[in-house]
Amino acid sequence: MTDRPFSIASLTRRVVFAAAHRYRRPEWDDARNEATFGLCARPHYHGHTYVCDVTVTGPIDEQTGMIVDLGHLDRVLASEVQDRFDHRNINLDVPEFAEGRRIPTSENLARFIGEHVQRALGDSVQVSEVRVAEDDRLWASWTRGR
Repeated sequence: MTDRPFSIASLTRRVVFAAAHRYRRPEWDDARNEATFGLCARPHYHGHTYVCDVTVTGPIDEQTGMIVDLGHLDRVLASEVQDRFDHRNINLDVPEFAEGRRIPTSENLARFIGEHVQRALGDSVQVSEVRVAEDDRLWASWTRGR
């Protein structure tokens, strides 16, 4: 073992998934939902090809040179992101975003993904940022609160 200084690094993995959603508060009438959420409140949903970047941060293992086993990270992202969201209607197929629960905004998706990926990874590495893009002009980032 050498006396190298403690090193922290970040690693980002991109996941792509196609999903539909709409924004709606059930306690509001259609006019208020449309006034607040615009086209995103239309009753027949709309879809995106989401691009999701998950960044993890942690110490570099001196033996492997990595902060996380990439295979493990990929399995977690497959189960927590792709299997949960890909080719789904988020409002109908993901219980946490069902009517009257979370609105499937990019902000809420980023936070949800960050929390679930962190839980699945455990304490070995920190999910430091999740970025969810609906297209090349709109994205939201969630960062771990301090």
